Amino acid sequence: MPSSPEAESAESGKAAKAAAKSTSTGKRKGPTKSKLPGSGAENNRQFPWLIVGAVVVVVALIGALAFSLVPKYREKADLEQFTPSAERQDPSEQIDGVVKREYPAGLHTSPTQRVAYDQTPPFGGPHDASWATCTGTVYPTAIRTENAVHSLEHGAVWIAYNPDKVDAAGIATLREKVEGKPYTLMSPYPAMDTAISLQSWGHQLKVDSVDDQRINQFITALRLNNYAYPEVGADCSTIAFDTDNPPPFDPTPPGPDAVPMDGKGLARDQSETGGGLPGVPGVPGIPGVPGMPGGAAPSLGG
Repeated sequence: MPSSPEAESAESGKAAKAAAKSTSTGKRKGPTKSKLPGSGAENNRQFPWLIVGAVVVVVALIGALAFSLVPKYREKADLEQFTPSAERQDPSEQIDGVVKREYPAGLHTSPTQRVAYDQTPPFGGPHDASWATCTGTVYPTAIRTENAVHSLEHGAVWIAYNPDKVDAAGIATLREKVEGKPYTLMSPYPAMDTAISLQSWGHQLKVDSVDDQRINQFITALRLNNYAYPEVGADCSTIAFDTDNPPPFDPTPPGPDAVPMDGKGLARDQSETGGGLPGVPGVPGIPGVPGMPGGAAPSLGG
């Protein structure tokens, strides 16, 4: 039976709506655009944090090295002005607080004699015929003064410290200035009026802190300064002094029989004007042989 015009119109309307719906749905369900590599989100996830971290670590290490090394190089440069030369024979004159005295050399006592020293600790005058080993030697206990003074005559610097005023950390700091450094020695000196006292022949400097910059200045100016000590070329090693069991420090005042500072009653040791074999007091030296009095000055070596 033929459909009426009204029915055909209704069917046409439904078909049109269906087609429109299908077209709309197709548009919505069409393929989406893929995210290209290097988009913003991807970049955030791939930021090179490892490289940045490595750079930060390297910069920090460089900064730490500079912080550690620059002051040392600066101190070394500052100490140049305290290095002795023909034009500047006694650079210690630039160091505030250094005391200077003139003392006769070559006046030797016996191992049992005391000297009535005029300074504490002493830094010149009569002394034992045997010197204390001063090859960068750190003595844990106080040693006989008369032996230490002879070491000064050989060009050594003696660092004495009051064990009641310098703690373990301070002693360790001083040790670094001596241990392995030729022509130096270090020992406790009980009841000293200051914490630290440095001695070379005819020179003394007293300080209160191990961090005092004048300590290094004094050592630079006077350790093996050929212009400032009598027995140029003398060695610091010895077979006549027991380094492991040295003669002990005597804290009692010298008696009336002590040798006076002018050495009255002592004969000057003539071998010290021409030299003596290292470690053997009174034995003539060999001219021109480094390390032997009368020969060339030994190298500092440290």
